[in-house]
Amino acid sequence: MSKFRNEKVIPRYLLITLAFALIGLAVVAKVLYIMTTKQAYWEQVASRLKHENDTVAAQRGNVLSADGELLAGSIPQYRVFMDFKVGGHKKDSLLGANMDSICRGLHEIFPSKSADDFRRDIEKARRDSLRHYAIWPYIVDYTTYKAVKQLPVFNLGKYRGGFHSEEIKARRHPFGSLALRIVGNIYAADGQPYSGLELSYDSLLRGTPGLERKQKVLDRILRFPKQPAVDGADIVTTIDVGMQDLAERSVIDVMERMNALVGVAVVMEVKTGDVKAIVNIDRVTGPDGVAQYREIDSHAISDLVEPGSVFKTASLMVALDDGVCDTTRMVDTGRGQWPMYGRVMKDHNWRNGHGYGVISLPRSLEVSSNIGVSRIIDDYYHNQPEKFVAGLQRIGLAEDLRIPLPRAAAPRIRMPQKNKRGQWLNWSNTALAWMSIGYETQVPPISTLTFYNAIANNGRMVRPRFVKRIEKDGNVVKEYPVEVVRERICKEKTLREVQTMLEHVVSQGLGRRAGSRSFKVAGKTGTAMMAEKMADGRWGYTPGHTRYLLSFCGYFPADEPRYSCIVCMQTYGPIVSGGLVSGTAFHQISEGIMAQTVKLRASDAADGNMEPPTVKPGNAAAAASVMSELGIGNAQLTADARVNRGLVPDVRGMGLRDAVHLLESLGMRVQASGVGHVAEQSLKPGLPVTLGQTCEIKLKN
Repeated sequence: MSKFRNEKVIPRYLLITLAFALIGLAVVAKVLYIMTTKQAYWEQVASRLKHENDTVAAQRGNVLSADGELLAGSIPQYRVFMDFKVGGHKKDSLLGANMDSICRGLHEIFPSKSADDFRRDIEKARRDSLRHYAIWPYIVDYTTYKAVKQLPVFNLGKYRGGFHSEEIKARRHPFGSLALRIVGNIYAADGQPYSGLELSYDSLLRGTPGLERKQKVLDRILRFPKQPAVDGADIVTTIDVGMQDLAERSVIDVMERMNALVGVAVVMEVKTGDVKAIVNIDRVTGPDGVAQYREIDSHAISDLVEPGSVFKTASLMVALDDGVCDTTRMVDTGRGQWPMYGRVMKDHNWRNGHGYGVISLPRSLEVSSNIGVSRIIDDYYHNQPEKFVAGLQRIGLAEDLRIPLPRAAAPRIRMPQKNKRGQWLNWSNTALAWMSIGYETQVPPISTLTFYNAIANNGRMVRPRFVKRIEKDGNVVKEYPVEVVRERICKEKTLREVQTMLEHVVSQGLGRRAGSRSFKVAGKTGTAMMAEKMADGRWGYTPGHTRYLLSFCGYFPADEPRYSCIVCMQTYGPIVSGGLVSGTAFHQISEGIMAQTVKLRASDAADGNMEPPTVKPGNAAAAASVMSELGIGNAQLTADARVNRGLVPDVRGMGLRDAVHLLESLGMRVQASGVGHVAEQSLKPGLPVTLGQTCEIKLKN
């Protein structure tokens, strides 16, 4: 075993210790040197290195129809820029060599600006070494963005060529204004929703923003993802595009003929309460002084209006259900006028001096006798009006339906109240009589329809449903089941009597215009004066200038109800009936819906000598599919179905869907207004097609 020798080891340790000490002193000296002598230099370097977090917007979810059609969706749009500092001498040489082709290409994409103007502006931006020069001052769509990006130098990328872009999420409505007040919209500036389902379901549609770290390194900004964005979910609504289009066209058609101010229509599926169509049309005066029809307000769910005679069904249901009378009850309506507590109740035919005389309770509903209904209700409830109002609450007419849409209103039907001395606080002798025929109450159209839908649904009241489910990446996240408000609104006997009376209103009463030769219809007409604010601030009815609410509410087919529908029109005099005006629109809607559901075999109509039909330009694939189903075959598509890909097509006479499909397939943008078929187009057919060019089309019935 060898002996440890201190005289050799210790000097080595001392040498190593000295070396580390010298290195430490050098590091300290360097730090002091940087902190003092080089402080200004490193502060300048630090100023060029910036770290900050930035949010990454999530993709907003889509709003879909019941059959999967896109009602509202987000599409990318862009602002395009050029950075003239990056790329160095090589990029600068390429830019000079390709300037002519770049400017010609930009002129072809944006024909409103000449190639010389593009050259002048680009050369100036190049001399000024701009970092964020806007190649085009406006937002462009994806097709235009890709066309610009393919130009020489621009196709080199952000750091070699300098071309870069800013993506903007734009909300698009492929069907234009169809059901727009219910679907809703968002502000383009900040993406905030302000109406409809877009606002009500914003938290689901919006998704969760992501997070990324931005770091500026010298002249570049690098982005490093920290937390990915979670895209929004899709909302599947109950809206049926075909029924919605049919209802809008029917309402506007009647509004144009009657010069109506407001038109409302709601179609509901009886068993589920699914709202298949909801129309809110206002007549406005356009810049050229011509009347236009647009969706401006959500009248169907927000208007608290005196419903008029459609309310009479509820009044008689309460009386029958309470057992105070039956359908054999007779009432004297005189010659169309009847004094009631200092006022005169009038029937619609009071001017002929004959009236209806003595009629039965069912007949009073068939002919919508104000005197008949009000006298029956007043006879039994005048001394206990609170019992009548309690009956209205019992049958569900006063129910708050909790509609999941902004500005949705609940019915206002006041309950009579007395003070301690037994005196009425909010009631008068005439209140009950006029309430029974639809005045002195405020009920939105959707609530009236829900009540009639319950009658069609064998007394089972379901809540109106606007959204069926929420989907994410093709998977169902949440479903909204059918909600039952009341299992039964009245006794079985009462229900059958009311159903029979409503059928007779259409078959032998004032609702004949709403009927059909192909199926049974049941419902009730309504005509009511609407109070308006007068010059002195009071609300009342101005003689000779009274606004009327004309309604028809019912369901079809009456013997096996599938759909219920309410149509309301607001118009100024002369006096017309709800059966004539709204009944006509109801007839068009019901017949159109039933026609859509008829299933016929094409082979039954086959003719060996049948000539191939003329197919207008549009979605050729869809046309070919239809013709194939009819046994005609793709080979027999006529020349009218083909389109010259380089020229603007003639889309006049087409429906909105075909026109948009055809124009966008050629790289154009479309702005549509109106309802019906294309009547005008801003671009003349036969002109050369320019990518990104906007074609405005106007639709009319």
